[in-house]
Amino acid sequence: MNTTFYRLELRRLVRDYTNMFFTAGLPAFLYLIFGAGPEYGSDPIREGNVSMWIMIAMAAYGAVTATTGIGGSVAVERMQGWTRQLGLTPMSDRDYVTVKAAVAATIAAVPILLIYSLGYLTGAKAPLSVWLISGAIVLVGAVSFALYGLNFGLAFRSEAAVSAAGGSLVVLSFLGNIFIPLSGWQLAVAKFTPLYGYVSLARRALTGGGTLDVETGGLIDVPLWQPLTNAVVWTTVFAVAALFLVKRSRTRQ
Repeated sequence: MNTTFYRLELRRLVRDYTNMFFTAGLPAFLYLIFGAGPEYGSDPIREGNVSMWIMIAMAAYGAVTATTGIGGSVAVERMQGWTRQLGLTPMSDRDYVTVKAAVAATIAAVPILLIYSLGYLTGAKAPLSVWLISGAIVLVGAVSFALYGLNFGLAFRSEAAVSAAGGSLVVLSFLGNIFIPLSGWQLAVAKFTPLYGYVSLARRALTGGGTLDVETGGLIDVPLWQPLTNAVVWTTVFAVAALFLVKRSRTRQ
């Protein structure tokens, strides 16, 4: 991997304070308001509590915001000719992709570490295994949303596409059972949205395969195949759409 390019890319992103706020600061703030502050945060969920349940969701939201933005920026850079400029350097396409993937993982780790640290300090409770497993799933699962951002960048061919992709994540987060626990027909609809499977898998280490029911305060059993199928299908959809949009952009050049 080209470490010089990695450092330059990472420094450029970190210096974008507005982007870093929405990537790490906003999800952390939402956790403090809805996860750490209210009294219901101490309510038990198996061996953990509600604060932990919310903490995982906010970390996931921050991570996908990071990878979506980076995925979209790759497409915009390609449209603006930056990749052609890089082609004049000794760096290969493989190095470029590797650096972008490494930067995406690094930036996605920022909100995860921040929010998990805040959770530890403000009463989020669960066995150590839950902390480690949920954090790993949040980080790895966020990678597929780089494809989501890439699709926006390829489809709209402007910097506004990255903002649109990030904005759409807010809507998908409500629909995907991230911001508030859903039940009834809303939960049934949520199971078909992109973020549901990803967040459900991350929370599974805490809930043991259930989702929080706001009406009873208990857990509703959810078979593993449902969130797993959701995550695999949406990742495939993002990948196929990206391939199609890349081919379409080449025919226009």
